[in-house]
Amino acid sequence: MNCIICRHGQAVPGCVTVSLQRNGCTVVFKEVPADVCNNCGEYYLSEGVTSDLLGRAETAAARGTEVEIQRYAA
Repeated sequence: MNCIICRHGQAVPGCVTVSLQRNGCTVVFKEVPADVCNNCGEYYLSEGVTSDLLGRAETAAARGTEVEIQRYAA
């Protein structure tokens, strides 16, 4: 897949760190599988991974978490 940001790189399998914030809650997910542009570093998450991350972040926010760091495990 060609990168839609830089238009020069190719997205290759890799891992990234994703930060999500909402209403004073910050959740950082490490080692998230993604397709990563080999030129600019832009990343693309699958629909399943995105859904999972959003669900985990909602759970953290509902607990009243301010900051949480998680290693992603599917």
